Amino acid sequence: MTLTITNIKRPGSEAPESVTVENGVIKGWNLPHEGEVIDGQGGAVAPALIEPHAHLREPGQTQKEDLASGLAAAAAGGYGTVVSMPNTSPVVDDPATVRTLIEKADGLGFARLRPAAALTRGQEGEHLAELAYLKEAGAVMFTDDGRTNEDARVLRLGLEYARSLDMVVSVHAEDASLRAGGVMNEGPVSEALGLPGNPAAAEAARVARDLEIVAQTGARLHVQHLSTARALELVRGAKARGLPVTCEVCPHHLTLTDEALRSFDAVYKVAPPLRTQVDADALLGGLLDGTVDCLATDHAPHTGAEKERDLLEAPFGIAYIELAFPLMWTRFGERLGLERLLDLMTAAPARVLGWPAPTLEPGAPADLVVLDLDTEREVDPRTFLSKAKFSPWAGETLRGWPTLTVVGGRIAFRR
Repeated sequence: MTLTITNIKRPGSEAPESVTVENGVIKGWNLPHEGEVIDGQGGAVAPALIEPHAHLREPGQTQKEDLASGLAAAAAGGYGTVVSMPNTSPVVDDPATVRTLIEKADGLGFARLRPAAALTRGQEGEHLAELAYLKEAGAVMFTDDGRTNEDARVLRLGLEYARSLDMVVSVHAEDASLRAGGVMNEGPVSEALGLPGNPAAAEAARVARDLEIVAQTGARLHVQHLSTARALELVRGAKARGLPVTCEVCPHHLTLTDEALRSFDAVYKVAPPLRTQVDADALLGGLLDGTVDCLATDHAPHTGAEKERDLLEAPFGIAYIELAFPLMWTRFGERLGLERLLDLMTAAPARVLGWPAPTLEPGAPADLVVLDLDTEREVDPRTFLSKAKFSPWAGETLRGWPTLTVVGGRIAFRR
């Protein structure tokens, strides 16, 4: 398949250009137009985004999301590759499931799937899964995300095994006993509402423990969805010591705070919870100074009926893989700049995973996105390709919408 996209601008350039892709790779720039020709309408072109942390709910939870809806939504958000979490039913802890997911996703024609596999059997935290075979089948990360790793010895063994395989382990860093039954951030708002709180110390205590295990093992650890200033400070200190630790932050922890829970709307219920404005400001500072390695959405879809339950009963999770770039560009584009924001959503997650940095050079894989940085559009959850058709940002006007996503030389999304 040959495709030429015209009237596009590379970051840092104002000159309109064209790019031709053929047989899944970038053939070259400003060549005679070949194949299907698409007008990029002056949009910014970049490597397709990489999502290092999403829940696609297949197998076993397809009433919430499935590979088709989740990967179509990802492509609509400008993502070319998605790392899916293994807390499905059954858990992704055997090589056959990894292979099946990849094969099914490859036939859909949307974003590319790269599954993470469970670190322990059934994500029960007791016995390591068959990590070498899982890597051989195509797993790109080990994690018990959705469950916290309570047994430090098992985590140590998992990190040592993963190191021998040159793989990264990612962790949901919360001390379960400190978190207890908390449904939101512990603080003045939870006290005023009479709701059980999840203290910032639950995250910080677990990060501190895990960093000591990294110091002992020398293995690569990735801390998921940091939400507190204190945990960020611990990661910053570990990096200063030269420890091989990386971390991600999610846009919802940057743009929302626990004040939103005064509405008693479970759309704002997420784990780890929305924290304070002080925490959000600290996380943005971590993006600006390089302490935070990458952005991830932790896309976690649920049914509308589940999210309509009260705050004590509703499940944790926010789904917005289609909105992540527009949300970040609208809120923080001026402070971060386009090139830094794109790095956080492309090359940075690739570095975390140990992948080559994506580029737009001739011969590179033809994974790219065209972004309309200026046109404002209202967030309308009814138009989402995800099955989760509700949003904390419903009705908000955002800029930076993807207009075209190409994955492996094929059009995966076109607005």
